[in-house]
Amino acid sequence: MSSSQLFIVLAILAIVSPTISATDYIVGDDKGWTINVDYQAWAQGKLFYVGDNLVFNYPEGAHSVLKVNGTGFQECAAPAGTVALTSGQDVINLATPGRKWYICGVAKHCEVGPQKLFITVMPAASYAPSPSPTTSAATTSAVNGARFGWTIIVIGILGMLV
Repeated sequence: MSSSQLFIVLAILAIVSPTISATDYIVGDDKGWTINVDYQAWAQGKLFYVGDNLVFNYPEGAHSVLKVNGTGFQECAAPAGTVALTSGQDVINLATPGRKWYICGVAKHCEVGPQKLFITVMPAASYAPSPSPTTSAATTSAVNGARFGWTIIVIGILGMLV
């Protein structure tokens, strides 16, 4: 493969990969991060992958976001030393797979709200990234099909260049 052909393939991958691999999830969609929202219902049916982002939108000073463990989630209590996110536009990158728990640390928002979120993050997927939080199942299938199609195109280009 010539260096110019390799450059073209790498350029295509650089353009396509970032746009198809990560999803920004606006927690609570248009309601944002607030009380009286069922965040477990919001998360249901969504697939979160390593590389995706959770975006917590709320009026600055009205709420906070604390990352806790399972016990902290159940008890609505953050361990000592937990740093609260308080910007009102907090973005958390889902960098590792596994279970993730988030609560609001303001007043009794976690207990009464119940302002808390539990998700499971899957390892990065090369063929089926997270569906967009605002798409229908049909659109998600089309998007995932298109993403898979890019993989086929790239493999086809590599095959032609070898």
